[in-house]
Amino acid sequence: MRPGSPEDEWREDCAPRRVLALFTTKWTSMVLHTLHARHGGAARTGVLQRSLPGISKKMLTQTLREMEGSGLLTRHVQGTVPPAVEYRLTALGQRFVEPVELLYAWGRDNPDALDQLGDRPTARR
Repeated sequence: MRPGSPEDEWREDCAPRRVLALFTTKWTSMVLHTLHARHGGAARTGVLQRSLPGISKKMLTQTLREMEGSGLLTRHVQGTVPPAVEYRLTALGQRFVEPVELLYAWGRDNPDALDQLGDRPTARR
């Protein structure tokens, strides 16, 4: 393959695949959206859990750890008893909020298109 060829555009490490890999779980985009739109970029774990109906505590913890590991948010522990943990969007996380918000806005503006999708076996409404 020569650099810049069409085949290069779909390599395993190409930009579209890297973006999609970030959102392999539905919760990553929802946490980004919730932190940004509902909590001004920062929230404690319990607040996030209440803001995301349907997410289990285990899944929220796993998602937050993955997002922290990828640099989308930071974890801040306050020295209280019990310790209060707050998650904050990083500058990188803020950059990823923009495409998430565009996609969510498209969904709100096009419910008819979403209604036309066939049911997926794992999809819940």
